Amino acid sequence: MLSRDLHVITVMLYPLMFSLIFLLSICSVAFSIALMSPIVLAVQNASSVSPVQAEYAISYTEKGADTCIKCHDEDNEVPILPIFKTKHGRGADRNTPFAALQCESCHGPGAAHAKQARKEGAKLSGSIIHFGVDSVTSVEQQNKQCLSCHENAAGAGWFGSQHESNDVACARCHQTHVAEDTVLVKDKQKTVCFTCHKRQRADIYKRSSHPLRFGSMACTACHDAHGSFAPSALIKATVNETCYTCHAEKRGPVLWPHAPVVEDCTLCHQAHGSNHAALLLHRAVFLCKQCHSPQGHPSLAPSQTALPDGTFRAFGKFLVGKNCLNCHSAIHGSNHPSGVKFLR
Repeated sequence: MLSRDLHVITVMLYPLMFSLIFLLSICSVAFSIALMSPIVLAVQNASSVSPVQAEYAISYTEKGADTCIKCHDEDNEVPILPIFKTKHGRGADRNTPFAALQCESCHGPGAAHAKQARKEGAKLSGSIIHFGVDSVTSVEQQNKQCLSCHENAAGAGWFGSQHESNDVACARCHQTHVAEDTVLVKDKQKTVCFTCHKRQRADIYKRSSHPLRFGSMACTACHDAHGSFAPSALIKATVNETCYTCHAEKRGPVLWPHAPVVEDCTLCHQAHGSNHAALLLHRAVFLCKQCHSPQGHPSLAPSQTALPDGTFRAFGKFLVGKNCLNCHSAIHGSNHPSGVKFLR
């Protein structure tokens, strides 16, 4: 009899238990949504955001990006809608700014800025963190915001690098409010780099150059813009190792190595461009004379009397075209048993 009563009571309690569980689930979801409010996140996550954000946590906007979009639409001087086509604008990814404080994850608290939006000079008011070359925000503060997420991607080479030492802001090269960041596109990247590196821009239009101007190669094929421990911010430890990433056939080892080839490619070649063939620093005959002894045929001046038989007719043809390379064709090193003079 007792067991029957317990069974009846249990059956009657089932609907009540399910209802209670359902209500608790609804409350949990509502509480989670409330926690996603920019203001609540600002207060709760004050320890994980930048010092500026933590100091002004109470000044975050209530609606986050919705507040910004009211002004910064496609007709505004600073449109931001394309950011939703980028990784920064993906709210579903917890590693992005829009998963936390949205626009204010990078720009800091925006309530004061939103209130001043209709006033003249609000853009330069300093109430938020501005990015770019003409920003009133210091380069150090701009980069600190970026490095709070991208420090691992930038790498240890950034600190003390030429760009960092010369106060180059991340936003000088990178764009975040556009669907396509120009500096990350291979055939367009050079236009960003050449805004500062004018000499290299001139070099790529010389007679012989790497194919940067044709969009077949990017500056980052050789250089790490965020810095490295190699000279000239190269992607490899040495010049030669960097060149070998493409010119693997020059790596060796060979039976008869040519000393400057093993030492440094730039002893003979100008990497960004040259008015001489094969990116050479000088014409072949003059380039070779910089190292070779002044005794004998290889290094004498290309005149009528400097050749073995003293006649221009017999040997003059070897002073044109590829010059020394007419005979010494295996100039990067030879594997032939008789290739000691790089003739084969």
